[in-house]
Amino acid sequence: MAPADVARELHDMPANRRAEVAKALDDDKLADALEELPEEEQVSLISALDTERAADVLEEMDPDDAADLIRDLPEDVAEQLLDRMEPDEASDVRMLLNYAEFSAGGMMTPEPIILAADATVANALALARAEEVTPALASMVFVCRPPLDTPSGRYIGAAHLQRLLREPPSTLVSTMLDTNLEPLSPQSPLAEVSRYFATYNLVVAPVVDDQQHLVGAVTVDDLVDHMLPDDWRGDQMDELAPEQVNNG
Repeated sequence: MAPADVARELHDMPANRRAEVAKALDDDKLADALEELPEEEQVSLISALDTERAADVLEEMDPDDAADLIRDLPEDVAEQLLDRMEPDEASDVRMLLNYAEFSAGGMMTPEPIILAADATVANALALARAEEVTPALASMVFVCRPPLDTPSGRYIGAAHLQRLLREPPSTLVSTMLDTNLEPLSPQSPLAEVSRYFATYNLVVAPVVDDQQHLVGAVTVDDLVDHMLPDDWRGDQMDELAPEQVNNG
């Protein structure tokens, strides 16, 4: 069952039954479903879990979605969960929490595809093919100096997947950078980010700080999620019949 379908089933249940079913789901399946639920129901479900289990589920969520959920929790509860998460996972979430929710930094994922300056097209395509990489993130790769995790070394530029597909596997990605694409700042507000995506016809965009470190990438789905009303997921579930959801 797709995450959206699991979320729909949970949404339609009474609160006590919803909590029981959530506790029975695997961490990764529950994490995927939480990302599809209205914010109020996300908070209710994560609060119904014991601290260790809740931290495990948050680790399975995309860092930006986990950060959005943690923002809605009481400060003491949020800190307890962050302390119980694996350090690397918690570090990504804490970084996102440093930025305003409706800024590029607050919307971005800290896990884009990052390559060294000597990486080839073959290297880039191998990373883009990874199962866990979404279509939006796979559409662009970023070339940086080491380290190749966010925040990276000095940002060099971005290359579009479509361009890579037209070149021999041994070609250096650094020779195919889009020199017209200026990165977003982590402080860029929602209106600026939306204009940026519309201007450049993108589905993903680099976010670079004042020290020229790549700190993440904003995807179009996260942008749209922040542009819609807070309760849009719940409204959509209430309006659609179950068979409409199942049939896409």
